[in-house]
Amino acid sequence: MIERWSREHVLALAPDASSQKGAQSMSTPAKWSGMGVMPDVLWGECEGSGATPYRACVDLGETAYRCSCPSRKFPCKHALGLLLLWSADGVPAAGASPGWVTEWLAQRRARAAGARGVAPSVSAEPGASGDAPGHGLVAGDSGVTVSDRHDLNDDRHDRPARGDRHDPLDRAGGARGAGRRGAAVPAADGGEAARRAAQREQRVAAGLSELERWLADQIGHGLAGARRDAPTQWEELARRLVDAQAPGVAVVVSRLPRLLAEEDWPARLLGEYGLLHLLAVGYRRAGELPAPLRDTIRSRVGFPTSREEVLAGPVVRDRWHVLGVRDDEQDRLVSRRVWLRGHDTGRPALVLSFAPPGHALDASLVTGTTVDAGLAFYPGAAPLRALVAVRHRTMALGPPPGCAAAAAPAEIAAALAADPWLDSWPVVLGDVVPARSPAGWLLTDAAAVHRAGHDAGAAGVHRTGDDIGATVVRGAGAAAGSVAAAGEGDAMRGEAAGMPLHPSGGVPWRLLAVSGGRPVTVAAEWTPYGLRPLTVWDGEGQVVVL
Repeated sequence: MIERWSREHVLALAPDASSQKGAQSMSTPAKWSGMGVMPDVLWGECEGSGATPYRACVDLGETAYRCSCPSRKFPCKHALGLLLLWSADGVPAAGASPGWVTEWLAQRRARAAGARGVAPSVSAEPGASGDAPGHGLVAGDSGVTVSDRHDLNDDRHDRPARGDRHDPLDRAGGARGAGRRGAAVPAADGGEAARRAAQREQRVAAGLSELERWLADQIGHGLAGARRDAPTQWEELARRLVDAQAPGVAVVVSRLPRLLAEEDWPARLLGEYGLLHLLAVGYRRAGELPAPLRDTIRSRVGFPTSREEVLAGPVVRDRWHVLGVRDDEQDRLVSRRVWLRGHDTGRPALVLSFAPPGHALDASLVTGTTVDAGLAFYPGAAPLRALVAVRHRTMALGPPPGCAAAAAPAEIAAALAADPWLDSWPVVLGDVVPARSPAGWLLTDAAAVHRAGHDAGAAGVHRTGDDIGATVVRGAGAAAGSVAAAGEGDAMRGEAAGMPLHPSGGVPWRLLAVSGGRPVTVAAEWTPYGLRPLTVWDGEGQVVVL
């Protein structure tokens, strides 16, 4: 039997707030009849506005839904309400499923078996069977990686660029890769395709050469006048980069104005200029670089990699922990990041999907679960983004293996050494506690806090009531109430090392409540400005979505 999902997990599957509210109204036993659950499927009949009840069922193994209601949302409120009942142990176990459930499962298994060995695709809209995408084949964009360091959350994600002339995305559950650049083309069109590709290379080279000269001028004149003059220049430069068919670089430039609102904007702007210069020079000298780094640079510039190319590559099978999900909306497009980590390989992975606002995103990967699957990774020097090529089963393995907070920076440094333009990376920290320092909140190793507290005993250890279980160490040589960030602390001086949280998150109340001062396992998304906690597992292995 698959471990029951928590209420938070179920509500996280809802496509919008109204679906969450509707699901809670549907989660009362009085509304349901004919309910049952087996190891891999859940079903029930819910009274509706008509004489015939709606039939809802959920494939728990591959996370797909079916309901006979007319809603175009997936999952609908009936499927979510049924899941809420199950999460509260309100659905009885059954020895056999009704015929309509058995038939649906058989159809799904047959489609899954037929899809193996061919380029997978899923339907953008629910078909006649009424089931949502559920084979774990998460469609992403055309492979364009757009650096997005300074979005509303001060970090970057891969997404379609406005200036790209290819099909910008495969919506979650909607692959349109057949006509995409990188797919096989008839021999008669091969010469024309080669001519267009060469023409684009020339345009990109010219555009990035102009960018190099522009950056040299900016550094030569200094940054003092950037607030006054640069926004107009950035807008014009971004347009020229779009014309040069370098959409990834254009997006980075178009978002530079957001830096001017930061207190330390000169340092951040100089850093962005440095990364842009590195990208332009890397493209110019690509022939001298290793193939994985060339792939990374081309992806950052805006060259696509088709789904077919990715799925044709090596597949990494592992038991993948679903660490957390984060949705962002920008430029009239919603992106969903699902972070994974292999149980045996320890390898991180990112599964992306996109949809217009109000449309359902892929929900087949549920936070806190573990999926036995094969992933195909996009090429690059630090491969992270992946597609789920083959999905076998879902299991419950408990918390993912985590490293010490003091060891996590080394993993991030290695990733940045391979791909300097990275702005997000998943980390799993084990046996950590939230702590507060004058600079903000951080996650620190519980053992280090204990040692620091012991070493600081002679000088005194003080806890304030509003720390709510967070440990604050005051020791000899340490600033009052400080817990040093990774690399800055010294346990011999009474300080504890840790990784700072992103300042935009404020006080991590939910994390503090789960920890209560005790060690926990935390999955978080690293950004240059701090960690964004995603999920926490308490000492008993219970998962809580943050």
